[in-house]
Amino acid sequence: MEKNPSRGGGRALLVALFVAYLGLLAWIVLWKLEVPHVGGGALRQLKLVPFAPGSGFGASAPFEVVANFLLFAPFGLYLGLLAPSRQWWKAAGVVAGASAALELTQYVLALGSSDATDLVVNTAGGLAGIGLLAWARRRLQARTTAVMTRLCTIGTVFALLLTGIFVASPLRYAPPRDAAAISTHSVPEQAACGQWLLEVFSAGWATGPSAMRRGPASR
Repeated sequence: MEKNPSRGGGRALLVALFVAYLGLLAWIVLWKLEVPHVGGGALRQLKLVPFAPGSGFGASAPFEVVANFLLFAPFGLYLGLLAPSRQWWKAAGVVAGASAALELTQYVLALGSSDATDLVVNTAGGLAGIGLLAWARRRLQARTTAVMTRLCTIGTVFALLLTGIFVASPLRYAPPRDAAAISTHSVPEQAACGQWLLEVFSAGWATGPSAMRRGPASR
């Protein structure tokens, strides 16, 4: 029988890790690790048709779709560990609701395009996390909580460490409102830095420190 995470300090650790993950997720999604700000009205756009261009924005880039999927996979994993008795479709609803809240916040603060693609992909990522935990429970059985909590700890701490390195480095992924004012980086360089940032965060859950040494792709 699987050990209940609510016993001892296991649940407290999971809650702390989940809160840290949610804060980092919101910072990445809304402000791309820049100083929190309110954007201009011109950036308040809606894209209601997923995987298609609209409202003056192109279709989501493939790397962005994959990165969003990977960014939300831990969401489903944490939900499954903290509420193991919750039905999978209810957990998926929580992920979808959180994603919708982020898209709404992005719209209200005029931080960019609020895209139906993100809602679909983010929810799918959360479902993947739930599915990963279900698979682990079949394989690990009573050891599931201990093993997956250790995985969550390593992944979240690694992601926070990489975020600190990125913020302290000269690399920047400027929000749209600042792109025209930055003369030290070309637009391709900014895109490369943004892609590297999202790939590096995702690598914290999959490939270890080797991804960090790659740096942004040269253009």
